[in-house]
Amino acid sequence: MAHDAAHLGKQQVYEQFENIDQQNESYLVGMWSFLVTEVMFFGVLLFSYVLYRWQYQDYFYTIHKLLDVNMGAVNTVILLSSSYSMVLAVHFAQIKKRSAQLSALLFTIGCAFGFLIIKYFEYSHKIHAGLVPGPKFVWPAVDNPELMANVPASVAQMFFSLYFAMTGLHGIHVIVGILILGTLSFLVWRKSSLVEDYMITEMIGLYWHFVDLVWIFLFPLFYLMPR
Repeated sequence: MAHDAAHLGKQQVYEQFENIDQQNESYLVGMWSFLVTEVMFFGVLLFSYVLYRWQYQDYFYTIHKLLDVNMGAVNTVILLSSSYSMVLAVHFAQIKKRSAQLSALLFTIGCAFGFLIIKYFEYSHKIHAGLVPGPKFVWPAVDNPELMANVPASVAQMFFSLYFAMTGLHGIHVIVGILILGTLSFLVWRKSSLVEDYMITEMIGLYWHFVDLVWIFLFPLFYLMPR
């Protein structure tokens, strides 16, 4: 994302900063510090996944066939589209085109809702099939009991524990993103002075790109698993 102040219109420099470059740099350092903590948070789950995947490669490969790769692929396209619209929102914020910025933000929010709707149907199927880890866990899976008969129930529960934990945590981040984007859209619509500075939109954009990037890792890990 470009930061050339000569093309972005005048930005307000707050009193705690010496100049606009220092102000923008402080924004970026703060946001990237937050994202690093998020990476470490997801990293623990990712390490657990890699560990169990390495230990139970054949079982994990068999179990992953119960996931709907088509739904996962559609959600991937949706989130990639939302990343592009978020880039446009930042661009329009930089050149002070509020109506175009608002349209891009609303499209991003629409994509986020579309992602959650598809995830709802995917989760509903798993819940009704008894694949939620716990005392009511059903195994072998009713979808394909013959194929799953040789897979231990304990390994299956571990797989779905990781699946629900990682995709569920990602889903929570999507919901938070909707709330943030919705607030930003409202402020842009009201032409609030709080969002005159394009850096606000850019910081939210960084968060949203992180959310999309997490899914880019989750999709192949769970849905496109090679033997």
